[in-house]
Amino acid sequence: MEKIAKNLQLILMSIILISTVIAVGIEIKNMILSQSVTLADLLLMFLYLEVLAMVRVFWNQQSISITLPLLIAITALARFIILQGKEMDPTALVYEAVAIVLIAAAIVILRLRHSDKLGLKKKKNK
Repeated sequence: MEKIAKNLQLILMSIILISTVIAVGIEIKNMILSQSVTLADLLLMFLYLEVLAMVRVFWNQQSISITLPLLIAITALARFIILQGKEMDPTALVYEAVAIVLIAAAIVILRLRHSDKLGLKKKKNK
């Protein structure tokens, strides 16, 4: 059963990898055809880059750190806010800003949890 699950994960990661590469190609084609590059385009390319990084990390470690999906979420929210622009209700922007702050705080907490700064690392007994 474990081998089936592992193979299924690798197949799904392969599909994600291929789909992301195709999406990058389509986005580059659209930028060339429109002869413009916007901040939303750059953020979308960054999202694709983060997805590719997440696939690489999973392929190497067979696990995904929570940090990468959180970074993707922050970038996706930022891109959404930029695309919506002035059309959005100001209260919606507040909710999205709070979501970004919460995700950023989660990343900071996770980073600190795995660092020596909080003294949470177990001390080695001699």
